Amino acid sequence: MTKHDNPLLAEWATPFEMPPFDRIEAGHFREAFDTALDEARRDIDAIADQDAAPSFDNTIGALEKSGRLLTKVGGVFFNLTGSHTSPALQEIEREMAPRLARHHSETMLNSSLFARVADLWERRDSLGLTAEQMRVLERYHTAFRRAGAGLDDEGKARMAAISQRLAELGTRFAQNVLADEADYALYLESEEDLAGLPDFLRAAAAAAARERGHDGKYAITLSRSSIEPFLQFSTRRDLREEAFRAWTARGEKGGNTDNRELIAETLKLRDERAKLLGYEHFAAFKLDDTMAKTPAAVRELLEQVWQPAVVRAREEAEKLRETARAGGDNTAVAPWDWRYYAEKLRKAEHDLDEAELKPYLQLEKMIEAAFDTAGRLFGLTFAEKRGLPVYHPDVRVFEVTDASGRHVGLFLADYFARSSKRSGAWMSAFRRQHKLDGEVRPIIVNVMNFNKGADGEPALLTFDDARTLFHEFGHGLHGLLSDVTYPTISGTSVARDFVELPSQLYEHWLSQPEVLSRYAVHYRTGEPMPEALLDRLLAARNFNQGFATVEYLASALYDLDVHSRSGGIGDITELEAETLTRIGMPEEIVMRHRPAHFAHVFSGDGYSSGYYSYMWSEVMDADAFMAFEEKGDIFDPETAARLKDFIYSAGGRDDPAEAYLKFRGRMPDAGPLLKKRGLTAA
Repeated sequence: MTKHDNPLLAEWATPFEMPPFDRIEAGHFREAFDTALDEARRDIDAIADQDAAPSFDNTIGALEKSGRLLTKVGGVFFNLTGSHTSPALQEIEREMAPRLARHHSETMLNSSLFARVADLWERRDSLGLTAEQMRVLERYHTAFRRAGAGLDDEGKARMAAISQRLAELGTRFAQNVLADEADYALYLESEEDLAGLPDFLRAAAAAAARERGHDGKYAITLSRSSIEPFLQFSTRRDLREEAFRAWTARGEKGGNTDNRELIAETLKLRDERAKLLGYEHFAAFKLDDTMAKTPAAVRELLEQVWQPAVVRAREEAEKLRETARAGGDNTAVAPWDWRYYAEKLRKAEHDLDEAELKPYLQLEKMIEAAFDTAGRLFGLTFAEKRGLPVYHPDVRVFEVTDASGRHVGLFLADYFARSSKRSGAWMSAFRRQHKLDGEVRPIIVNVMNFNKGADGEPALLTFDDARTLFHEFGHGLHGLLSDVTYPTISGTSVARDFVELPSQLYEHWLSQPEVLSRYAVHYRTGEPMPEALLDRLLAARNFNQGFATVEYLASALYDLDVHSRSGGIGDITELEAETLTRIGMPEEIVMRHRPAHFAHVFSGDGYSSGYYSYMWSEVMDADAFMAFEEKGDIFDPETAARLKDFIYSAGGRDDPAEAYLKFRGRMPDAGPLLKKRGLTAA
């Protein structure tokens, strides 16, 4: 195969230099990675071994330009392995994980290269750098130190080995979870099996069964958009239990896809890596480069919210027991019963149920609402572009332009669940914005797992689904609006406990009557959601908030606990039990992500010791939205301009605390968060 035969190695002549998905095959990736890794290694060696004295341009600037082909190939590959994988891609992923980790280690542990970076850092105040260049230099110096560049040869060799092994473990963990999710379906056949299920869920389950070759049946899958409504509505307690146990047992069913031993080894290696770098444990190492800085600061916030949340959850549990008894069920409320009785209680307390809401929450209209909000805040326009190559027929492409008509970037939207896609929802980039060699505009993707509508019918969302759409679109805007020179600080390349601010803040606009009254319209009649129903929806925003907060916080506290252990790791099952016992977890609630499928934490280092980040950012997002409320206009132009300049377009140009101070003028506290979640006294 020649270079020109492989589309990954050729120049992309597609519109907007979109990846030519229609020509890319799994077999192209091995050659592409081989070529890209060789090129990247030559780039690094040339920088490290040059005779010229270190300067920002010949070292940091050169590093920013190095490995471009590897970035290009990897951007396509890892997006596909998450959103449209195959056995062939998974095999390559297992092969490439340790090779890519080795390349990263060889770069970050290169003594000559680190010496050049360290020399620049020592002389930084005399180099005449711009503020952005100073920030990029600081990020490189920090990254090299944290990778182990300052260790002796023995320490570097061990760090490299640990990194490669962790890459293997993370890849296997993610693939095991996906395998368990893809392999399971609860098939329903009789009307008795379907008892209680509303039409929208029956239609989605029928479509899921057809996709799996079981036409005429109904399939409940482990996609959250499938199983959660099943747990809400099914009157069959035995089936609810069966589905719930499968959902919470992903990754720990025994056999080749069991993740428990992988977790134990991962925790042991992370602890060893932290100690090599002089930290007490992994949490101390990981948090040292975040806004929070220390495990103590994280624990203080989490436990500050845990106390009122668990009190509220126990009150909610008692109400559910009363609801069950009123219906003639004297059985104790189990975890697979919570959503079922909560739905009944919500109907009783707020005259509200999901089946009544969904006809007003069309996917298409919620997309329009997200786009319109971005237009009113930031002057953006989204125009769908048909005919461009995409990696799956469900993927849609939008060109994004600003108020002057300037091209901002491409936005790819991949909304529907399928067996080749991992569960959850996320934002990623096929290309990041930068200005190193002229303006490079981003190609951003949002991936979700919504159910398709019945034949000829639109896809309908739950309110939580709609909130997820706004959340991920907030991440998408963070990537699209990026306006920096250097890739290292582009878009979402910010501290982990700051990255959720743009996404969680964006959720606020969905809940505003000004937005809902316009876009929540009935999919058949086109009539807007009745004002009374809208009022009931907004009044019920904090319904079941004790449950939602507790299931999240339990996962965040577990993540912090297991990474704060020094020395022996112990039994994985016992570690989970230790945390839940210590915090007093209500027996009716299960962690939002149990360890064996906790991909945020164990499929890579991304959110390890960092799952708290959602709540840390929520402290800021609750306070940040108040900036608009204080103006009396949720689209206040002056506030929106500051938000764009200092948060959405700034990438990692500033320290996160400095960025927030520039936007808000002060740092937030947890008060607005507790109020937002309804956890303060009335």
